[in-house]
Amino acid sequence: MTKTVFWGVLAAAGVAAGMVSANTLDDVKARGELICGTNTGLVGFAAPDANGRYEGFDVAWCRAVAAAIFGDPEKIEFKPLTTTNRFTALAAGEVDLVVRNTTWTFTRDVDLKLDFVGVNYYDGQGFMVPKELGVTSARELDGATVCIQKGTTTELNLSDFFRANNISYEPVPIETNAEAQQQYLAGACDVYTTDASGLAATRASFEAPGDHIILPEIVSKEPLGPLVRHGDSDWADLVRWVHNALLAAEELGVTSANIEELSASTENPEIARLLGTEGNLGEMLGLSADWAKNAIKAEGNYGEIFEKYIGEGTPIGLARGLNAQWTEGGLQYAPPFR
Repeated sequence: MTKTVFWGVLAAAGVAAGMVSANTLDDVKARGELICGTNTGLVGFAAPDANGRYEGFDVAWCRAVAAAIFGDPEKIEFKPLTTTNRFTALAAGEVDLVVRNTTWTFTRDVDLKLDFVGVNYYDGQGFMVPKELGVTSARELDGATVCIQKGTTTELNLSDFFRANNISYEPVPIETNAEAQQQYLAGACDVYTTDASGLAATRASFEAPGDHIILPEIVSKEPLGPLVRHGDSDWADLVRWVHNALLAAEELGVTSANIEELSASTENPEIARLLGTEGNLGEMLGLSADWAKNAIKAEGNYGEIFEKYIGEGTPIGLARGLNAQWTEGGLQYAPPFR
């Protein structure tokens, strides 16, 4: 999700970050579980199931990190965060990382003192409207009321788009996706705008998703990914290379179905290094040799996670698009494991 940052929040986050331990991995091991900040509820990405267990595309990254550290993806606590408290919670040490459809921007990286460790979903801001409005383009939304989450870069993107097209709008500020959904369906706003993946996830939860359309315009770049605090490069490396392991596994053909077989015997040296049967990559991270194997086993490789939670075979129905592997014309690319 995208975010506009207020100076007071910037200052508070910077001060808080200075008071947090600089050895996150030791703290996590001593605690016996990972604390992962995630969404308050976005179907397909992060939401509790009927039993209260969090599931989703972003949640899978949290479980992969927990599995890499403990060999157990269940040694984890999920902390639901809104768009307005996610950065301060991370800076204050309330969570160890945030995987919450959050856009990598200059200000968040530099001024908020946060490290984005990769992009797990390349996205862009879009618009959803009721089909009965008869609108086919966002340029036809002059005078519309627009539901938009407070404290997000979608606010600035929205203003820029309407200004560039010489049309006006009336914002309807909301706090969470659940509130946005409620207000939108109640007719409090004509339009809901957020990342296109979030729109697809929200529409999939409607009783009549076919009554709503996502307009064709994508008005921004929204590279979404996991983030950690500045000041602990070792922890950032760990989370970054768990992310890369999920990507590399798909590229190398390592799946949840064949990982044990490949771990026992493979002629590919990079797979051997990835799965810990050759080299000492785990030791370099302060983890066991099978750290990446455990991360991949948690919920599968990148492609498996994508298809399970948000792919074309799910109600959300997202195509891989930019999120295909680089070998398939997409942008997803893992550095070498060597």
